[in-house]
Amino acid sequence: MKISARNILKGKVKTLKTGAVNDEVVVELPGGAEIVSIITKSSAEGLGLAPGKEVYAIIKASNVMIGVE
Repeated sequence: MKISARNILKGKVKTLKTGAVNDEVVVELPGGAEIVSIITKSSAEGLGLAPGKEVYAIIKASNVMIGVE
């Protein structure tokens, strides 16, 4: 797999919450950090996502927002 994104993090699906249209995928990275992604239900099915499956979290963004109280 070759892609232009520079932020590619390998992990495993920790949980998969199925919704009517979208699914919430929690990816656990080595060391225990987690990344949460919302993807379409059809994409999750097409990728065969299930808890324990090895996946890549690929992050491509032009900005990152930071907030404080």
